[in-house]
Amino acid sequence: MGRHMTVMRLTLAVGVLMILSAHADSAEIESAIRQHRMGTLIIKAEPGTPVRVEQVRHEFWFGAALSSSVFSGRFDPALERQYKETFLANFNAAVTENALKWPAMERRQGQVNYAVLDAILAWTDQHDIPLRGHCLFWGIPNRVQDWVKRLDDDALRQTLKNRAITVAGRYRGRFAEIDLNNEMIHGNYYARRLGPGVTKQMATWFKQADPTARLFFNDYDILTGRRLDDYVRQIRRVLAEGAPMDGIGVQGHLHGDTFDPDALRSALDELAKTGLPIRITEFNFPGQRSSIYGKRNVMLTPEQERVKAQALTKYYRICFAHPAVEGILMWGFWEGANWIPQSSLYRRDWTPTPAAEAYRDLMFKQWWTRWEGAADANGQCRVRAFYGKHRVTAGRQRETVDLKKATRTAVVSFGDK
Repeated sequence: MGRHMTVMRLTLAVGVLMILSAHADSAEIESAIRQHRMGTLIIKAEPGTPVRVEQVRHEFWFGAALSSSVFSGRFDPALERQYKETFLANFNAAVTENALKWPAMERRQGQVNYAVLDAILAWTDQHDIPLRGHCLFWGIPNRVQDWVKRLDDDALRQTLKNRAITVAGRYRGRFAEIDLNNEMIHGNYYARRLGPGVTKQMATWFKQADPTARLFFNDYDILTGRRLDDYVRQIRRVLAEGAPMDGIGVQGHLHGDTFDPDALRSALDELAKTGLPIRITEFNFPGQRSSIYGKRNVMLTPEQERVKAQALTKYYRICFAHPAVEGILMWGFWEGANWIPQSSLYRRDWTPTPAAEAYRDLMFKQWWTRWEGAADANGQCRVRAFYGKHRVTAGRQRETVDLKKATRTAVVSFGDK
């Protein structure tokens, strides 16, 4: 009996320590979010004027991939409308899933299809949605068109240059950022043929035609820790060669039915040491190593849906709390257009999953500024607010103000103040 009671006490003690550790971890994350994702709005108005602040948009990117099929002109009109409305209700940034990939644009030499990419850009421009271009090149050998492989070295180099200059010139200033050459640590056909300096050439060619372009690395199995060291070495080597690279993309879908939060934090910390900003570019949960991957007709159980929602919440909290991370983009949000359908926020009939509810709770409740008060005796309000655009109302006057992380404060004045 005594031994049984001792075991029970030890079990209870371990349970209490785990709960305390989880609370401490959560408190640390919340503190980091307040430190890195919030600034101060200074509102000047006549003393006693009622003031209301309502956030309009986050500066941080909460985005998703846009399916080419939806913008092909051949999609069901009702589904297309629902897809676009649901996107706008949930996301403030986007990435091309397949529309920019070279094989999708030029499967046969000289026959370039710009239609889908043009349609996506027209729509994102219309709705002020920043768009990532994914990806200019992709050197994994089975992702390189056969006609490209048949070129001799001189013709290959010239064709790469033409691709870079043509895309950069046609879409100059319209992409918020571009993945230059996807997944280079896993395969780089172009470097194998033309030497490692070709990455710098690719970047230089693109920036000759679009000097404002922001060019990103992008690769996978980094946030799991498995290829982190390889990626950091590659990034430092390419930067040392003088390639004009601007940011780091890390795909967020190589975990399984769970993810390792410590590995995620450690990877973000190591990547941040390069001094480049970080985007989580392709998030899915469950991920590519999950038990359901490839089983497109298998539905998650209610318990699995609950675990999915919890995991999404924790993953997003860790990333949002990290000062070097500038955004997270899901690689699909609707079961009808998602390579891992079970990772979607919305089912095929557009009903929200628990993960959708958890995501919206973070985005529009926990991390969304709403404040009401009145100007003090000195004619001021100082409001802590998440970085982004806010609608500020003072009495009958209204202004929209952009609170940026770069400045940490923004001032809006009403009347004579």
